[in-house]
Amino acid sequence: MEAYTRFAEVYDLFMEDIPYEAWKDFLVKTLHKEGITQGLVCELGCGTGRMTRLLAQSGYDLIGIDASQEMLSIARTQDSTGILYLEQDMREFELYGTVRAVVSICDTLNYLLEEQELLQVFRLVNNYLDPGGIFLFDLNTEYKFRELMGTQTFCEHRKEGSLIWENYYDEKERVNEYALTMFLRREQGLYQKYEEIHYERCYALSEVAGLLEQAGMQFVSACDGEDHGPVREDSERIYVLARECRKNQ
Repeated sequence: MEAYTRFAEVYDLFMEDIPYEAWKDFLVKTLHKEGITQGLVCELGCGTGRMTRLLAQSGYDLIGIDASQEMLSIARTQDSTGILYLEQDMREFELYGTVRAVVSICDTLNYLLEEQELLQVFRLVNNYLDPGGIFLFDLNTEYKFRELMGTQTFCEHRKEGSLIWENYYDEKERVNEYALTMFLRREQGLYQKYEEIHYERCYALSEVAGLLEQAGMQFVSACDGEDHGPVREDSERIYVLARECRKNQ
């Protein structure tokens, strides 16, 4: 699952179109609806801390967890007053106590390629949630991988460098491969080439709901990632809301 090494250096540059503000508004609205207007929130796969900082600015105390040292190094250089960043693999993360909510966005959980890994993360989240605490996360869908990504190649160029993104989706394994080739500008107008390969797996909503139940959590709801209405066959991203439900039993 190792990724986001050199790509971390230009991640925010090439991902500048990600609607973090809109995503933050949805997360905060959902947290408020669940009665969580303040307190400790943990973000899994926080990356460079863009969402972590937005949630902190919304009145929450934040813990950001990511396995990439490079991504966290960038996060720590930002205005992160009061945010605790931990370099941990989400399959084995540890907290000092429980939190009111755990959130995870930008298809972080798609990076888990085995059901048992996803189940393990769900169990850990359940363990570290306050009684009745919530877990809110998103997932890329098979429709997106199959119909929109497929075998496409994407190219982007900026003053700081260029990115070539070659995509391949294996329908049998339900695994999507991103082959990234980066040319990053260095001194004297020279460019240095780097390559990374990322993998994501898609999960059916029924599989996710079943794994949440196995982990001791209650599947609450799911919605389309864009209009927040019911999940459709052509939804590209979905949000899933789950609740801790066994600590009081």
